[in-house]
Amino acid sequence: MHRRQALTTLLLPAAASACASRTDETRQDSVGVQLLSEFWAKVYNPPPDFDTIDRLCTEDFILTTAGTDVVGRAAFKEWVRSFSAKIRELRLTSRDMFGSADGTRVVSRWVVTGFNQGILNTPPDDRPIEFTGIAVWEVRDGKLAHNWVERSAYELAQRLAQPAPPGPDPR
Repeated sequence: MHRRQALTTLLLPAAASACASRTDETRQDSVGVQLLSEFWAKVYNPPPDFDTIDRLCTEDFILTTAGTDVVGRAAFKEWVRSFSAKIRELRLTSRDMFGSADGTRVVSRWVVTGFNQGILNTPPDDRPIEFTGIAVWEVRDGKLAHNWVERSAYELAQRLAQPAPPGPDPR
């Protein structure tokens, strides 16, 4: 019994300290998660609000996609406009989101749905589309500063390369 009490006496403060530390980390994580939640909701869901980019992203924001950097908020806003124009009724739904212990990174796993208006340089045939992706975001000074994104473009391109299924008979 004495051994158990001694271990409890030694370990309980350490466990309490670890829990307190975890609470602090969670608070730091929540800033980035809150930023990204608002970003996803307002930028990639109707109606798109491009002013959100000005409020939530740093002036020197960088998007890294397909091995290319889009640098600066203005260039990023143009990239988002162009990308969004290729998907009618674009809707992004976050499946998972979590932040790093130090609050400098947020990761999101997501799915985009909509209708093809020429995504991946395909003919705009208005077919339903769906693709997934993972984004890693840098959070700096309370704003989103850099986004590295990977998406299932290959799989989407393969589906869109197939002939469109016949539509309903107009008779």
